[in-house]
Amino acid sequence: MDSSSLPPATTPANAQRVLVLQGGGALGSYQAGAYQALCGAGFEPDWIAGISIGAINAAIIAGNEGETRVERLKEFWEMVSSPVPWKPVAPGDRARSLFNEASAALIATFGVPGFFTPRIPPAPLWPPGSPQSQSYYDTAPLKKTLERLVDFDRINDLKTRLSVGAVGVTSGNFRYFDNFEFRKLGKKIGPEHIMASGALPPGFPAVEIEGEHYWDGGIASNTPLDYVLVEETRRDLLIFQIDLFSARGELPTSLLDAAEREKDIRYSSRTRLNTDKNKQVHNTRKALRDLLAKLPDDLRNDPSVEILCNAAKENTVTVVHLIYRSKIHESSSKDYDFSHVGMVEHWEAGVRDVHLSMRHKDWLERPQPQETMMTYDMTRDDSPASKEKQE
Repeated sequence: MDSSSLPPATTPANAQRVLVLQGGGALGSYQAGAYQALCGAGFEPDWIAGISIGAINAAIIAGNEGETRVERLKEFWEMVSSPVPWKPVAPGDRARSLFNEASAALIATFGVPGFFTPRIPPAPLWPPGSPQSQSYYDTAPLKKTLERLVDFDRINDLKTRLSVGAVGVTSGNFRYFDNFEFRKLGKKIGPEHIMASGALPPGFPAVEIEGEHYWDGGIASNTPLDYVLVEETRRDLLIFQIDLFSARGELPTSLLDAAEREKDIRYSSRTRLNTDKNKQVHNTRKALRDLLAKLPDDLRNDPSVEILCNAAKENTVTVVHLIYRSKIHESSSKDYDFSHVGMVEHWEAGVRDVHLSMRHKDWLERPQPQETMMTYDMTRDDSPASKEKQE
């Protein structure tokens, strides 16, 4: 779909434009297509936060100038999408499902160009304790790909804020590698931080950074929205959150359906729970402001009141939530089916969903004074459904 015809995006005055990218392996081309459409609509993010494949997409976007970002994303996804030696020519969802499963099996066996390769000999044949014994694949090709496609000097010059999440293997603690925070500490973001965010075990090996080993951030939380809302509480935010797993779905009718549904629930990362939690925070701050306004004059200069006044300050937040909706022929292998056919479908779905969301200009307007947080959800492939106000 041509994104050049999309209406230009408008944003609240002084709002930060934020792109939030969930993890999801091969489904990540949906995010790339969505970014292409957002770019065509005039939405260039000031801040990008990502997990796993979302971190890779985020690094490619943040690590390139505006005019080359889509080109670099296409280069990455064309490289990692495997051209299988056959095409799904037979009609029907059953035939397409078989194609997807065969494609995923082929990729699991031989790896993905520029991303990961299978270990030879396999991991169980390596001595216990060796790095090779702890993962099925070697991700050294990804390091070379990132070094070629991403300008890390641009990232560390703070042209665009970049935050990617990972989990400490031994501590179990979640950590974000943030170029703005790193600058304060005299540190720099490198390929290893992006790889750590996407090091999903047991497929991929942990990545060592400053003496600690890290795994994929999706193990703890697959959506970095909460980090963005905690880190920025002063400036208004206009957030496009692009998720690859849907918390809602149909009741499974087979083992394959059950496996897919379980994966969707696990990696959707309780997005609604996080949104509801932030709604409570915003409601509490609003109630606190209302209460402080009723205090008698003799209490207004009390030091405790000053502390409460600072705690009651808040920004306004608008979240436009896009979620990739699985097609009937997809199963639990959808996140590692790096077939070219699947990549193109996911990319086009991202373009289409942004095109639909941009028809609603009110989604991009600043919330009214009594409405400190607004979320807009794409709940079906073909139409925007629910608008939820959070006051």
